[in-house]
Amino acid sequence: MNPPTTPAAHLPPPHDITRAVLERLAATPDPRLRQVMSSLVAHLHAFARDVQLTEAEWFAGIEFLTRTGHATNEWRQEFILLSDTLGLSMLTVALNHDRTPGCTEATVFGPFHVEGAPELPLGADVAQGAQGVPCTVSGTVRGADGTPVGQAVIDVWQADAEGLYDVQRDGLEQHQARAVLRADAQGRFHFRTVLPVPYAIPDDGPVGDLLKATGRHPWRPAHLHFRVQAPGWRTLITHVFRQGDPYLDSDAVFGVRPSLVADWPQQPDGSHAVAVDIVLDREGSPPEVLR
Repeated sequence: MNPPTTPAAHLPPPHDITRAVLERLAATPDPRLRQVMSSLVAHLHAFARDVQLTEAEWFAGIEFLTRTGHATNEWRQEFILLSDTLGLSMLTVALNHDRTPGCTEATVFGPFHVEGAPELPLGADVAQGAQGVPCTVSGTVRGADGTPVGQAVIDVWQADAEGLYDVQRDGLEQHQARAVLRADAQGRFHFRTVLPVPYAIPDDGPVGDLLKATGRHPWRPAHLHFRVQAPGWRTLITHVFRQGDPYLDSDAVFGVRPSLVADWPQQPDGSHAVAVDIVLDREGSPPEVLR
């Protein structure tokens, strides 16, 4: 015996479906979760109505998200790549990192940071065997008023001359082109590494397929990652980009800010050097909104 069917006349119209879901979410105990989920549902339903989403298209979308999850593992975060390439990561950074004028701008974290990188002394060779043109990085960590931020903890990481991070290479016995350093009492730091080069984000998975389908390239301009932390100061996640890079105006993850572009002049011995001035915001300060 077949189960009873609901007459078509009794099916709720599209707007009533949205209203029904929102009514059920209204009892969510956590007010922030209620706000986020209600807005998400309202916008998702409005999107489906706006484009007249077909069942086949929605199923293709579910398959895409499923593939994105399958492509994510301990060393590769395909969902971060998706967020980055849609500009959502950088939008979230912009919404959450208003800054006091004069402080260094934040940018995307990216999918290749690793906790527990080796802590090395100032002046060390961070490359640790990574291939590339030698480069010296020096700089200071300070507040907007010039106060040195002594003993600031500085995470640095980057790709090698082939545009690969150490976590993308099999069989490495130690980390390469990444380390944790501590600024001295005056907030100064320096280390040796290799010159960053432009590289393509991993495009052999679903995010790469999406880039190809929308006619976009996967390239990021050359950059060095920084995460800087110190008690009493707001944690900063940022990059330093190379002046003159061909992808500064079309970064695949929308992370470039003009204030983060620096000269990396070549030295007489063929190496390069860059000076980095990192300016932190005080924890709890009421920054002026800059957007």
